[in-house]
Amino acid sequence: MQTMDKRHLNELLIRAAEPDDALALSQLLGGVGVFEGTLQLPEVALATRTEMLAKVDANGIRLVAVDPNSGALVATAGLHSASPSLRRSHVRSLSMAVRSDWQGKGLGNALMRRLTDWADNWAGVLRIELTAHADNPRAIALYTRHGFVHEGHMRHYALKAGQYADAVAMARLHPAPPSVSSA
Repeated sequence: MQTMDKRHLNELLIRAAEPDDALALSQLLGGVGVFEGTLQLPEVALATRTEMLAKVDANGIRLVAVDPNSGALVATAGLHSASPSLRRSHVRSLSMAVRSDWQGKGLGNALMRRLTDWADNWAGVLRIELTAHADNPRAIALYTRHGFVHEGHMRHYALKAGQYADAVAMARLHPAPPSVSSA
């Protein structure tokens, strides 16, 4: 895997997404080389996604990565409430999208470090879940490096370029969940 040089990675701005980012996020998610690896569709009207992307999830986190040279959003990643059920309040679903020209350069690792730090140290998240296309070994390897394990294989999970594609279900449990010390 190719990595960004340390200077460039340090210049990259990773910050919380704001409602004003919705249009740029929609363009990122609909971009060629991005939507194919997600459940997004090509040729979706920006207004269709912007309303959803402008909403703030008080129990989640959505990050964006900003190119230091152009100011353009080049990636997004988030942890979102997996269910409205109180019994699943300890679970978040992971989403990630990286612009095609930034893929394979270490940006996914940087985003995963930020998300897992938030989940483990600030939000009380015990379990993070995701699905990945089974034919995306680079994404699966990224998630595995960050402690995710395979929990299942889902046949014909989603339509992808005119064919039904399989997906893998993966999850990561907090490596050292907080406990109450006995005093």
